Amino acid sequence: MNQPPPPQHPYQPYGQPVPPQQPPGPPPGYGPQPVHGTHPAPPFAPQPFVRRPPRAGGHPVGAVLLGLLASFLVALLYTVLNVATYKDQTLTTANALYLGHALLNGAIVGLLVGLVGGRGNGARIGAALIAALGAFFGYTNSLPLVYAVESTPTAAWDLLSYEPFFPAKAWWTSEADGGVDWFSPLGLVLAAAAAYGLAYAMGARRRRA
Repeated sequence: MNQPPPPQHPYQPYGQPVPPQQPPGPPPGYGPQPVHGTHPAPPFAPQPFVRRPPRAGGHPVGAVLLGLLASFLVALLYTVLNVATYKDQTLTTANALYLGHALLNGAIVGLLVGLVGGRGNGARIGAALIAALGAFFGYTNSLPLVYAVESTPTAAWDLLSYEPFFPAKAWWTSEADGGVDWFSPLGLVLAAAAAYGLAYAMGARRRRA
């Protein structure tokens, strides 16, 4: 007795075996599937918020302006003191007052710049220049006023009009022998060193705080 022929797949008219079907899986390009029981991390997880420490740089521009104002006031006080006491000053006293004013000017400028400007090197250099200029102009500004007291304000003005660099020349020239008065540049060095040193020290102290 003849057996009935096996059923044919509708798409296999020639009786070829049907290939086994693959189990359904993820579409290509989506990577491996997570393991059962785990949760995949999002691809762009937000970073936790980290509080940054405040900057200790200070305000260099404000520090330089404050130092300039302080240097002007200290130089003005020295000018007034020099004019008021010039008749009683000896050469030693005049040099001591000049050097003392240079140190005081540098100390005050350096202290203020270090507190406000922080550890910026530009503010320290500015403090040194400002203090040196304050020491210079504090002395040279007093010379026309002394001449005005000894003579008349008109004579002092005429002298400045004829010789505008007279105060600077008097600052540089020694009264004893007419040579170079080395106390004059020494005052500038002291003022600049005191300003820079104190600005550096106060800036480093503020950084540690």
